[in-house]
Amino acid sequence: MGGRDIYRCNDNSRLFSGVSRMIFMTNRIKRTLVLFGTLVLVCFFPGLSLADNCLGCHSGWEDDERAPSALFPTDIHAQAGLGCSDCHGGNPELDDMDDVRAGKGYRGVPKPKEIPAFCATCHSDPNYMIKHNPPLATDQFDKYKTSVHGKQLLGKGDIKAANCVSCHSVHDIASPQLPASTVYALNIPGTCAKCHSDAAYMAGYGIPTDQYDDYAKSVHGHALLDKKDIGAPACNDCHGNHGATPPGVTSISAVCGMCHTLISEEFSKSPHKKAFDEMGYPECEGCHSNHLVLEPQLFWVGTSDSSLCVNCHSADDGTIALATAEKMHSSLQELYDAYDRAEEKTDEGDVKGMMVTDQRFALKEVSQAIIKTRTIIHSFDAEAVAKTTAPGMQAAEKVYEASVAKIDEYYFRRYGLGIATLIITFLAVMLFLKIKSVEK
Repeated sequence: MGGRDIYRCNDNSRLFSGVSRMIFMTNRIKRTLVLFGTLVLVCFFPGLSLADNCLGCHSGWEDDERAPSALFPTDIHAQAGLGCSDCHGGNPELDDMDDVRAGKGYRGVPKPKEIPAFCATCHSDPNYMIKHNPPLATDQFDKYKTSVHGKQLLGKGDIKAANCVSCHSVHDIASPQLPASTVYALNIPGTCAKCHSDAAYMAGYGIPTDQYDDYAKSVHGHALLDKKDIGAPACNDCHGNHGATPPGVTSISAVCGMCHTLISEEFSKSPHKKAFDEMGYPECEGCHSNHLVLEPQLFWVGTSDSSLCVNCHSADDGTIALATAEKMHSSLQELYDAYDRAEEKTDEGDVKGMMVTDQRFALKEVSQAIIKTRTIIHSFDAEAVAKTTAPGMQAAEKVYEASVAKIDEYYFRRYGLGIATLIITFLAVMLFLKIKSVEK
């Protein structure tokens, strides 16, 4: 049944029920709006044909707000001047759907397995894409074929595996730079979670479905989802996007090292690097987890029951690991304590109304020393850690002494003011008594 035939059915049904009349009116209004939107698109994007009947017919019988005819005017392709026939083929000037289907070049709706190649018709063609979006890469399909999703869909015929529209949506695709896009930085974890957090959907794949929950509690998730820091890593920053593949044991450090470069370099020089490689242990993930990456804590390093070091090492394992861990813990603890002591005294001076701007600024130098020490710890070299903390300790001591001097200055001014007040009061009283004696 063609789109216009369906419209006539609705036209007849309105004679028999008020509900049908309302549906008819809603469709008429909706069709009018879509036609108006189409006219606007045609005006602003001359590439669209005035004879494109696709939206006109489909809007007549599609009453779902998520229907293609309702969504497409907002799609990035429509905004670029493309029409339905540019993807689905067919002659848009025909007004009978059967004639459209029978026409040359009609492609219709692709099946899930056909979608990647369907999109790649344009997106893998550099000569075509350079006319519409020159900066956009044209190797997405090639990467997709190497991805876990691509191998599942194209290799095994698993139609549950993600294809282009699973992530980018369909008919309302937006630029990744826009918040409305399903692949905008802030939306990517939620887009991946639509499948990966659905235990029923993911059943049979043998992978956990708590990645999003763990990520949301991690330092990365907190920065991206709570602080809206779009520079924070999302799923695709570690797993890739079109070539999405979980990092293997030997590649985890390389993935983390893309952002944590200095830490990766320190770890590569450490005795742990060789040991982890020989035992096949995941490097960063071994201590920091993968999705649930939490803010590092001082107690992680050391010999207490809650430290991470004792998970692998013991006092009689024939290594200096725990002795080294204890020294590094002590060095960093001293630096933390020095910072807290200096900050506390600076706060005290601030409360008393003294100018402590220089001390606040100098405290940042101590903070930098803490950050640098937390990086050097990955070398697992106690001497290097102690050497790194030394400048921070000296800076903290200078801040403390300067703050003490500010507080001393406060009391000097206060006591001086008190003494001056007493002297002035005494002189005033004496002057008063002198005046009285003269009057007598």
